[in-house]
Amino acid sequence: MNLRRLSLIVLGAIGLISPLCRAQEITVAAAADLQFAMQDVAARFQKQTGKTVKVTYGSSGNFFQQIQNGAPFDMFFSANLDYPKKLEAAGLIEPRSFYPYANGKIVVWVKNESKLDLKSGMRVLVDPTVKKIAVANPQHAPYGQAAVAAMQKANIYEKVKDKFVLGENSSQTASFVVSGAADVGIVAMSLALSPNMKDKGRYVEIPSDTYPPIEQACVILKSSRNKETAGQFLSYFKSDGVADILKNYGFDVPPGSAK
Repeated sequence: MNLRRLSLIVLGAIGLISPLCRAQEITVAAAADLQFAMQDVAARFQKQTGKTVKVTYGSSGNFFQQIQNGAPFDMFFSANLDYPKKLEAAGLIEPRSFYPYANGKIVVWVKNESKLDLKSGMRVLVDPTVKKIAVANPQHAPYGQAAVAAMQKANIYEKVKDKFVLGENSSQTASFVVSGAADVGIVAMSLALSPNMKDKGRYVEIPSDTYPPIEQACVILKSSRNKETAGQFLSYFKSDGVADILKNYGFDVPPGSAK
């Protein structure tokens, strides 16, 4: 067999294998509050099935815009219900793939060395020593919208809004406080409980009745080229094991969600 013919055979084999490899992998757009919980879930799914979940984290609003413009994701895990519902109304998701998987929570977080007293809850934000407050951008981040609502409910929003340092998403917001770029932050509880933060600071939970519920949902996108694997991951995400992981990161999992 000459070298040219061997090369053609090898290239042909690669051409056959490549689509098969892609079918074993899905790409997921996920809200930044899911970063550490999703890492655990994706690793367990891969170990169980041999299939890979590649996740990009960011703000739900930005992903919503990208998906509308044809971004090549297989699934979208949003930090609210509105964006997935709008995609559903536009005919951009697989029928019956809409799944509300959890409710998020927000907390006031400071570094361990901070002298701020969190016993006062959100009132700590008006402490005169606080110069910068990290908040997710409410223009496109559901956690930022919840933070603003809670501050308005506490009648402190007008007093503190000029101190905001806006993060593009929940993860960047948290990093501002961890790095010292902000004195205090309102962050997702799931990040406060993550390995990156749980030993570096302390937090107080913001009462959930002071902001609209952070109801989160996922969908399979109609444009997905790997619907079978995406469907398997969605089914896996509905399991009791995943519900336990989400609870460990501070999410509320509605009764009956895991099935």
